[in-house]
Amino acid sequence: MSSADNLPPSRTEILEAHDLENLAVEAGFDELTSFTAALCEVPICLVSVVGDTMQRFVARHGLDVSETPRESSFCAHAMLGSDLMVVPDATRDPRFAENPLVTGDPFIRFYAGAPLVTEDGFPLGSLCVIDRVPRPGLTPLQQQGLRVMASQVIGAMGHRKKTRIQQASEAVAKQALSETEQKFRILADTMPQMVWSTLPDGHHDYYNARWYEFTGVPEGSTDGEGWNGMFHPDDQDKAWERWRHSLRTGEPYEIEYRLRNADGNYRWTLGRALPIRDGEGNITRWFGTCTDIHEQKLLMEQREMISQELSHRIKNIFSVINGLIGLSTRTHPELKRLADELRSRIMSLGKAHDFVRPHSARSQPTSTQATLKGLMEQLLSAYQSEAQRVAITGGDFRIDDRSATPLALSFHELATNAAKYGALSTLEGRVAIDISEADEDVVIAWTESGGPQVEAAPAVEGFGSRLIALSMSNQLGGAISYAWKPEGLRAVATIPKASMSRPLPQRT
Repeated sequence: MSSADNLPPSRTEILEAHDLENLAVEAGFDELTSFTAALCEVPICLVSVVGDTMQRFVARHGLDVSETPRESSFCAHAMLGSDLMVVPDATRDPRFAENPLVTGDPFIRFYAGAPLVTEDGFPLGSLCVIDRVPRPGLTPLQQQGLRVMASQVIGAMGHRKKTRIQQASEAVAKQALSETEQKFRILADTMPQMVWSTLPDGHHDYYNARWYEFTGVPEGSTDGEGWNGMFHPDDQDKAWERWRHSLRTGEPYEIEYRLRNADGNYRWTLGRALPIRDGEGNITRWFGTCTDIHEQKLLMEQREMISQELSHRIKNIFSVINGLIGLSTRTHPELKRLADELRSRIMSLGKAHDFVRPHSARSQPTSTQATLKGLMEQLLSAYQSEAQRVAITGGDFRIDDRSATPLALSFHELATNAAKYGALSTLEGRVAIDISEADEDVVIAWTESGGPQVEAAPAVEGFGSRLIALSMSNQLGGAISYAWKPEGLRAVATIPKASMSRPLPQRT
């Protein structure tokens, strides 16, 4: 016997003995990587096996490359650890900042890998998840899920080796699968949310312990379509419609509904579900959660009620101010003209506030959203007639309480001046308002026609013009220009889109 016969097997020989490429197909690792990617909310998941010079991806999700050089391998580091290796931002990690997989495609930023180590302690590679943007890490549930999925890969690899070398019995494989399933059930049962899953056609076949604890129903009684009976009667049709839409389109499922608990009371719940797809894009299963949001829902309703009450009192303040101005003019009749103009401006502010304030179902205006066109129509409704003297055309933009006041003041002044001296001072006069956008600005063009002929621009800037300029520049960060044409005034206001309304909050 030569000394070469006594040498331990090389790394290449050990990997070939596991026959990992065929194992990945037989064990369904593609579905495992798809599920793990969805669980960890990342675009890429790989089962990586590290050789002497290359690392091979025996199963992959979200990446077309099948192998890369070992010298650029993250998994060569991860497989040597005793637990997860997490890299929040590879560009800030000295080990990987200059790595070609970081500086080039697939532009790795976030990495988390669970080592794949055989029972005898030989490191094969890792099960890893990758994102192209930095992130602080994985949630505890995602960390546990990655470990469970890695243990499933190792279990499959170990079973393959035993089958090839020791002719292990089928009972061993079933026991390994049972242990993996038990780990998943333990993981699901420790979650605070109710967890459920369905077949591709939507047939519910699994609920965790939290579901039965919350609902108090016997195990198995809500399988199939029985779950919908747990919802408030007013929410059942909506829930069915939304769920069928997700099944038909494959879109994520999200809805708020009232779910009956074990005491017979209905509590507000947020339902969510995501589809799990195979390598060909076919849905293989749906995983969903139900989260109790009852307290948050009640708190939001209370806040809305308080906000509506405060807005109602603010509106009453406008009425009180108008009343005080009216009383003052009785003792000082020489101020009546000035007082009428002041009251007119205050009324325009009241209309703007009423348009954007929080509303209840009863007080909600016809428009379901506060928009620029809606405000214009309400503000200028007093000047309309059967001939439609004011025409509003073009696009539309959402507004809020921040922009409504300066917009109302500015266009109230334009309308008032038009009624006194311009197009709206005659029956034949017309005003055309066109709303458009230019890059990051909203452009509002006010064009008068059919009124008295304009001889020249006013020699002295009046209070109304100064008020418009102040509103446009100081409050909205925009500008307004005037063209005094013989046929009528043309005013063009340019306002940044960012000044029209605050960004809507994102739902999570």
